[in-house]
Amino acid sequence: MKSREKLSSRLGFILISAGCAVGLGNVWRFPYVTGQFGGAAFVLLYLLFLILLGLPIMVMEFSVGRASQYSAAKSFDVLEPKGSRWHWLKYVCVSGNYLLMMFYTTVGGWMINYCFKMAVGHFEGLNNEAISLTFSDILASPGQNLFWMIAITAIGFFVCSRGLQNGVEKISKYMMSCLFIVMIVLVIRAVTLPNAIEGLKFYLIPDFGKMIDNGLWEAIFSAMGQAFFTLSLGIGSLAIFGSYIDKKRSLLGESVNVCILDTVVAIVAGLIIFPACFAFDVAADSGPGLVFVTLPNVFHVMSGGRLWGFLFFLFMSFAALTTIIAVFENIVAFAMDCGWSRKKSVLVNAVLILILSLPCVFGFNLLSFIEPIGAGSTIQDLEDFIVSNNMLPLGSLMYLLFCTFRYGWNWDNFIAEANSGKGMKFPKWARFYVSYLLPCIVLFIFFQGYMEKFSQPWNYIIPSIILIGMISIPIQAWRNGKITQMKTNA
Repeated sequence: MKSREKLSSRLGFILISAGCAVGLGNVWRFPYVTGQFGGAAFVLLYLLFLILLGLPIMVMEFSVGRASQYSAAKSFDVLEPKGSRWHWLKYVCVSGNYLLMMFYTTVGGWMINYCFKMAVGHFEGLNNEAISLTFSDILASPGQNLFWMIAITAIGFFVCSRGLQNGVEKISKYMMSCLFIVMIVLVIRAVTLPNAIEGLKFYLIPDFGKMIDNGLWEAIFSAMGQAFFTLSLGIGSLAIFGSYIDKKRSLLGESVNVCILDTVVAIVAGLIIFPACFAFDVAADSGPGLVFVTLPNVFHVMSGGRLWGFLFFLFMSFAALTTIIAVFENIVAFAMDCGWSRKKSVLVNAVLILILSLPCVFGFNLLSFIEPIGAGSTIQDLEDFIVSNNMLPLGSLMYLLFCTFRYGWNWDNFIAEANSGKGMKFPKWARFYVSYLLPCIVLFIFFQGYMEKFSQPWNYIIPSIILIGMISIPIQAWRNGKITQMKTNA
């Protein structure tokens, strides 16, 4: 077994893994989806599906990483049956991490941009319409998008250049600690606003009647999707941190800790947003514009709004940066596992990410005429679709097949690795569920995403090409593994 960098503490592993999982899906998407589907009733659905869907796949990612002692770039090569081609699946993982950063760096840049604008008092003296138009002006400005994308990319790779313990682990600990401190301060302020109690009731008291009125089936699918995508499972972004820890603790308990932290951030974000919305009588279900359009107007009329707005977008920036640093560490590790030094990997990948992020940066302005998946769509929509609707579900499916089917790494090896050490054990009775039922649920989420996103026949051309290419990879890898095993048995 080769020498491997290690994290200095269990806390570091939990906070880095949580930092990877905690992202804009928690503090941006979760609150507005909750608002759309009736508040607390949706939260309960989300928690249920987080346990049923996200937790088992997270354990599998950590297990593959720890058993192989490699990132997703090499882990399948190490663990696959001899002569099989499960290693093809690494291309899904590697490309998924790059694609995620191709648009996530731009969105993270928006957060830092808004944090800066709040700090310098940009919104003071503006009317509601001018505040609402600020985000549109940012999208239309190639210079602003480019500058802040470069800034957040440079920060992320600088942290990775400092090494695993002195850079990624140390900074992640500080940032996650600051994130929780800022959250607590914002929650205290939000719940003490006038009429905040109505927002808390909406958020914390289940009303299934509202959920049914807004569409029960849509709520269930959205809760499944949110629970599935919030952890960024399926592209090996968490597996790398499994390779950085020892076997002293079982992986189900560690995964539960990561899920708890991820969920706390998502729920606390709602405790900040919903009381503020109800206090100032603004729509809590205003969609993606909730963060960039609705909330700046709330801070504008709030006493001390400049400070509270700055703290809120600082919180959002920390959430974005923790994910970016964690995924950059994955990208750096890919090249290091192939023999590169950390310094070379950081420099080459920094330049590569900057170049690859340009289409998204300019997709809202200079390249806005490109509408790849239908009228009104952008390059970011295409990149997000490829990752969220294809790579994450199909990548999760491949981890499920690889860890449970006898033609892959197989169940016995997985359960032995997952249950090594002290702590909660992955239940052996769950084998049927994770081997057969959970893959069906993942496939359902995958195909439902296509059905919801594309209502016009002519919008299916590019997605269909992506679909055929993506789904053929795990099927071919599984088929080849089966044939190889049959030959070996013969």
